[in-house]
Amino acid sequence: MLYWLTAFSDGGDFFNLFRYITFRAGGAFFTALIFGFLFGRPLINLLRQRQRHGQPIRDDGPESHITEKAGTPTMGGVLILGALVTASLLWARLDIGYVWLVLFVTISFGAIGFLDDYQKVTRNSHAGVSGRARLLAGFLIAGIAGYWATAMHPVDLQGQLAVPVISTLLNLGLLFIPFTMIVIVGSANAVNLTDGLDGLAIMPVMIAAGSLGVIAYAVGRTDFTQYLGINYVPGTGEILIFAAALIGGGLGFLWYNAPPAAVFMGDTGSLALGGALGAIAVSTKHEIVLAIIGGLFVVEALSVIIQVAYFKATGKRVFLMAPIHHHFEKRGWAESQIVIRFWIISLILALIGLATLKVR
Repeated sequence: MLYWLTAFSDGGDFFNLFRYITFRAGGAFFTALIFGFLFGRPLINLLRQRQRHGQPIRDDGPESHITEKAGTPTMGGVLILGALVTASLLWARLDIGYVWLVLFVTISFGAIGFLDDYQKVTRNSHAGVSGRARLLAGFLIAGIAGYWATAMHPVDLQGQLAVPVISTLLNLGLLFIPFTMIVIVGSANAVNLTDGLDGLAIMPVMIAAGSLGVIAYAVGRTDFTQYLGINYVPGTGEILIFAAALIGGGLGFLWYNAPPAAVFMGDTGSLALGGALGAIAVSTKHEIVLAIIGGLFVVEALSVIIQVAYFKATGKRVFLMAPIHHHFEKRGWAESQIVIRFWIISLILALIGLATLKVR
């Protein structure tokens, strides 16, 4: 919205700053951060009043969760989404379709998560919206987003899957949209599975968002794409503003989610943020790189898939408990130890993912 202040610029004054994506990204970051600090405590107080028992804790989870986390309010993702949407609408160019696409996916998955959280807290049960209903709604949203992104992509990139490092395109044709649906829904649910310890999910999400924001900025500039030898997707540079807003809102939330958490993001936040990462990857044609940058989320999701499949086949377990962060809890690792080590792994994977921009 503030981009339109450039209409008052003669090219050499303060208003000219609003032409620069990096300036507006900084503005979005601080706007979201301040939003989080201003509204974080009032929101937590409201959630405590409305949620008599807080987030329901699973009886089959780690024993420490029953005593230490019981009564903690959930749905804190509302704070992140409020900060993210406000900052994005204020600082991004609203005539760029990719901005609306990423916001659409984020808000839509947030709505699914909100309904799930609402049913859990009102029923005081860990069973919310059925898994089938969540998946169907998620695939519907992702299908719309996949078609939307494909329509906006340059003609020579439509239906193409960009393969990093070897710098080639695979023509998926009609399979491309189903592929994007799997990417977005898979990303949303992988982040949701990771959100099991205080601060565990939000920092890797911010790291991934920052990395994808850099990629979006590079992909949206012809000079960068020519130098790096990657595909040019005009308009994606504005996604950097969304990513900066996500980081600002995420830090504002982490202030209250740091151990011991005063609030959980819930499915409201985890599904929305995971969907957002998937939507950015699809928009920028970096779906495979997302699997590297978000490798932690991939491992968390795979640990659940492996555990369930192996248990059904043999009646035995591979891990002491899944997702894998609970396995390490069962082995005696302290919660803060798991969280910080997973943060470190996320940062390493993000750097590897960013390296694919140059490695050819």
